[in-house]
Amino acid sequence: MMKFASIVLATALLGASHPASADSPEANQKHPEEQSAVRGLPAESVTSHTISLQGEQVTFTARAGAIRLRDAKSDAPQADVAYVSYERSGADATARPIVFVFNGGPGAASAWLGLGALSPWRLRFPADSPSPSRAPALADNAETWLAFADLVLVDPPGTGYSKFLSESDDAEKRFFSVDGDAEALAVVMRKWITERGRFLSPKFLVGESYGAFRAIKMLEPLRERENIGVDGLFLVSPALDFAWLQGGRNLLSYAGLLPSMTAIARGANARTELADVETYATGDYVVDLLKGAKDGQALTRMSQSVARFTSLDAHFVSRLGARIDAKSFSRERDRSRQRVGSVYDGDIEGYDPRPFAPVSDWADPVLETWRTPLGSAMTRLTQDKLAWPIGSARYFILNERIARHWDYGHGGRENAEVLSDLRDALALDPRLRVVVVHGVADLVTPYFATKLMLDQLPAYGDADRVRLIVMKGGHMPYLHDESRAGIRDAARKLVEGQH
Repeated sequence: MMKFASIVLATALLGASHPASADSPEANQKHPEEQSAVRGLPAESVTSHTISLQGEQVTFTARAGAIRLRDAKSDAPQADVAYVSYERSGADATARPIVFVFNGGPGAASAWLGLGALSPWRLRFPADSPSPSRAPALADNAETWLAFADLVLVDPPGTGYSKFLSESDDAEKRFFSVDGDAEALAVVMRKWITERGRFLSPKFLVGESYGAFRAIKMLEPLRERENIGVDGLFLVSPALDFAWLQGGRNLLSYAGLLPSMTAIARGANARTELADVETYATGDYVVDLLKGAKDGQALTRMSQSVARFTSLDAHFVSRLGARIDAKSFSRERDRSRQRVGSVYDGDIEGYDPRPFAPVSDWADPVLETWRTPLGSAMTRLTQDKLAWPIGSARYFILNERIARHWDYGHGGRENAEVLSDLRDALALDPRLRVVVVHGVADLVTPYFATKLMLDQLPAYGDADRVRLIVMKGGHMPYLHDESRAGIRDAARKLVEGQH
């Protein structure tokens, strides 16, 4: 999951010229006195469980533990990266697929995808009435992906229970960077696979929001440094190119937002209800945008059409030059009732804390109401079901400090993109397949912006190698029951080769 101003995952640091240590996965067992000296995370806890899936009793092993990352030159401990894995009992490990799961942000922990969609247990929570004070009730997850794959959910340093073991500022700086993050998580994957003897298993990466950015970035270090190939990517609400998501410089970003705004205004739950606005967004709207702000007739045409699609006041639309950003839409669409919408799911609203101010800031009605019960539920799960003796440690469900310090490279966040990385990976490996899932009401990473970007990819011999699926919901579409089931079904087809 992602927050543009805060959210998920830090990275592993090695030396300046090495992404991560090549030490063996048994290192923690070889140096127990050192582990204690640097106050590392507890040893892995292994528990057995059974849940009912479509009338079948499924037994599985849960593992909660950490993988240690070291400096490649000095061998000094850098971080313990926490993970939770779920592995079905009695399955042929050589043929059983493995799904590695990463959330986004940077700064979000894996509980968002884990307890929201994939794991054997999920947080029971009405999607349309979120509240941070609701009790974190866990329930068996009928839509768990354990039905067709083993799951490994990873929390890099600064998120979840993961922790830094080095006090070096240089170490943290390396972790909090695009390349350092991808390189370190590739090492984590290699270590987990080696320790479990799973090199022959089909391997898939799941990433949400910036987690999708991260998953694509991981492909190269996995392939070139860790000797690991990836069979498929499952990307939820991906951030592929920040120039499309921040508005301003890229005029097409406004076209990418318009269909989701229209979906929210209409109460639409499917892309099939938005054919007219998609046609307008890539046709007359773009033509008039390119004519510039000095063309009064073009501005009038755009303002009238955008107001009609979004149900916003035409004078307000005109004042903004028919260039509507997500926050302005979220406040103005129901301002008469002193309500504000979520940019993560525009169908969900909350109260405006400053309804009479010319501008207002507010806690997002989806992001900020889900984080508390999700974090609490993960703490409970770790203690009660996984029996990992983490003590009184806090679970960082969202670490906003990471986002503030994240290094996107010399071009900054506004120039960060992974579409070129995806383009190269698809060209290199004809077996690689990609499924992209979006919620129709997402204003953070709007589905139509992703569609326009994906349309620029070649067919690579089979245009169906990259599929876009749009469903009910927002940035976290799995919070809706029907979309969670649809996500599971799409993932199963990818993993089982039916894609």
